[in-house]
Amino acid sequence: MTTTRNSSASRRLLTSEKLPWAFCVACKSLTFKLKSKIAGILLQAPLLHLGPGCVLRGTKYIRLGRNMYVHGHLWLEAVAIYREQQFSPQLEIDDNVSFSEGVHVSCIERVLIGKGVLFGSHVYVSDHNHGTYKGRAQSHPDEPPAWRALGGGGPVKIGDNVWVGDNAIIVGPVTIGRGAIIAANSVVRDDVPEFTMVGGIPAKPLRRFEQASQQWVKT
Repeated sequence: MTTTRNSSASRRLLTSEKLPWAFCVACKSLTFKLKSKIAGILLQAPLLHLGPGCVLRGTKYIRLGRNMYVHGHLWLEAVAIYREQQFSPQLEIDDNVSFSEGVHVSCIERVLIGKGVLFGSHVYVSDHNHGTYKGRAQSHPDEPPAWRALGGGGPVKIGDNVWVGDNAIIVGPVTIGRGAIIAANSVVRDDVPEFTMVGGIPAKPLRRFEQASQQWVKT
């Protein structure tokens, strides 16, 4: 898969760009490939590709699968310490997951991402909030948000082959079933069944894939 992807990228570059600019882009790409190779060895993540501007924090608590592709500016963080709080986060990403530009994933408890998941640009995934706004001991609005204790969320589990559209927000506790589609600009706060397309704020079912007809039908 990686060889095919590299070949396709080279062909697209030579077809679309003037030769001097194509040369500059290719040199920059080699730098990112070297960085990705080193990161892949250190994180035990074969065939890792990291684009520009990626930030990975809390790597002791992060497990990456094979062939993870990041276009650029991924912020992937397993938070072990925040002010006086201490956590034991579990952030796991399975094989063949792709991140478009500017995705942010933050974990204090548990975030699991299955095989073959595709993230659009500027997606936010988190198992917590800055502060607690339900139940007892809720956060006070006079307290600066950055000083509020992390919490008020829950585990996030994203199943295999899920497609998350641009600008979507996913905050736990939530489970997204395999093959689901999250429409762009959606806010997901409830579980999504497998083979279901959801959208809106908050996200609601729009279509479901029927095995009998092999088609997506309105719910």
